[in-house]
Amino acid sequence: MLRFSLTGASTKHTVNESLIAKVTDYVKDYMSHYDPSHDFSHIRRVVHLASHIQASMPHTSRDVVVLSALLHDVGDEKYLKPGEDASRLAHDVLISMGAPAGLANEVQAICLGVSYSSEVKDPARVVELIKKHPELAAVQDADRLDAIGAVGIERAFTFGGAKNRSLEQTMAHFEEKLVRLEGTMKTDVGRRLAKERTDRLRLMQEWWAAETDGVGDVQDITSLSLPVNGRQATSQDAVEFGSVSSHSASSGPLLYTAAQGNA
Repeated sequence: MLRFSLTGASTKHTVNESLIAKVTDYVKDYMSHYDPSHDFSHIRRVVHLASHIQASMPHTSRDVVVLSALLHDVGDEKYLKPGEDASRLAHDVLISMGAPAGLANEVQAICLGVSYSSEVKDPARVVELIKKHPELAAVQDADRLDAIGAVGIERAFTFGGAKNRSLEQTMAHFEEKLVRLEGTMKTDVGRRLAKERTDRLRLMQEWWAAETDGVGDVQDITSLSLPVNGRQATSQDAVEFGSVSSHSASSGPLLYTAAQGNA
């Protein structure tokens, strides 16, 4: 389990509320072309979670956390527009809105440190970033919390659908990444919430395994070994089912009764 000292010195930026309002409007418009797994609703949840986490972190700036949470997916490589530079996008947006250069630099550094995949590639870099910008811990934990639990399950399948992935591929992503996020939390609040949400992921995995047990790769429905009226299905059952279907199409719907089911 990762542990960090989160009480290091951080530049105390006090931000005019009008700047936060401008950034909010910009992000809402910028992310309008993102799929629903990474839309502005995701941003609102991350801002809420990050602010909640930051409240337990002394010597950190709430405004830096809010701005970083708002901008953390602007320039995401999955959605990057042609000609955009992800390494400077958040910085340039803030400068264009009149933010001080120091604030713009700090927010940009935090945004570039949020990614899970980049931390896996270079964990030492994240350790150093958090020492310099402890607000990163709050934003990073918040973003990862939104990837797990009930909301995370919904987002995983939404993203999978947007990328034309099968349900099986999305479920594999649970084990490949999502259940591992709990071990990457940097704050006490993040760890507590991640435990609760990871338990929900595990429950979903159990449900999926139970409901898909024995399905396999079925090529022909007649090869299914399913019970029919207390015995195993045969190819004749498939023929009879076809006859019933033909009757239904020509003569109207067949009504199924409890008596028929027990025949």
